[in-house]
Amino acid sequence: MTAVVEATDLEKSYGETDALAGASLSVERGEVFALIGPNGAGKTTLVRALTGTTEPDDGTARILGNSPTAVDRSRIGVLPQEFSPPGRLSARELLSYYAGLYDDARDSDAVLAAVGLADSGDTWYEELSGGQQRRVCVGSTLVNDPDLLFLDEPTTGIDPAGRRTVWRLIEELTEGGTTVILTTHDMAEAERLADRVGLLADGRLVAQGTPAELVREHGGSSRLAIETGADLEAFADLDHPVERPEHDRGRAPGNAVVVRNIEPAEIGTVVDYLEDRTITYTELSWTEPDLEDVYLTLAEPTEHERTDRFEGRDGGVGETDLARTGETA
Repeated sequence: MTAVVEATDLEKSYGETDALAGASLSVERGEVFALIGPNGAGKTTLVRALTGTTEPDDGTARILGNSPTAVDRSRIGVLPQEFSPPGRLSARELLSYYAGLYDDARDSDAVLAAVGLADSGDTWYEELSGGQQRRVCVGSTLVNDPDLLFLDEPTTGIDPAGRRTVWRLIEELTEGGTTVILTTHDMAEAERLADRVGLLADGRLVAQGTPAELVREHGGSSRLAIETGADLEAFADLDHPVERPEHDRGRAPGNAVVVRNIEPAEIGTVVDYLEDRTITYTELSWTEPDLEDVYLTLAEPTEHERTDRFEGRDGGVGETDLARTGETA
């Protein structure tokens, strides 16, 4: 089967900053491929290289069998991070305008209904909520019924109900054969929608696979987090690996102890251990590894290194240099 999207060793630099440093991927028809990674990892630059709006310095890219600059534009839809249509047009007028750019476009009201805005067609764009505006923008990429859809953080600013509407829409599109590449910081979004996920760090795809494959390989073990200020020595006799992680799901450093490789049936044993030793705790929470753990394992060290460079601690590029690249994702 011929891939709908192929990229091989793409490289792109802005001055001394390497936005892409040999990124490669392949996406099949009807597949949802999610790009995840920290800000500045190269996600937006990769999307731009694939859509022909950025010329890579090296490497090759092909979409729908052609170079990104030669592909029939009516076959693709692109939603960038920043998209600001005229505010004094209604949602319906905006979609009708974009539909008018194509010979065989979808009905604007049908698109409004698809993005959950059937009752907001006459509202000026500037008077819609931020989430509704984003859904109009999603709709604008669908008026030409594209074979290939690029969505750069499509649900940013959308409320949970609207987000689920967009998710269902993407699922319906892929069931009909549309191929989707999306970037997201929402790991739940990636886990739900993506057939495969690529984690981008420092311009390279450092891991690719189904969400389950990535979790199995990089997510670590099941864990019991204990909210406690007790020292690690208090857990020396517990028959499981115990650590006090530097970063643990939003908890402040030093406020949790994590017990690894523990199954739900063993939690009672840990509770007995705490009570026998009068170890004070305020919360217990058991979790299986998920895509967020994969992200934290693979991307977080890179993010810390980038922060160090911003602050000039290792003599690397400064914040001004990165700002000049326009790379925000």
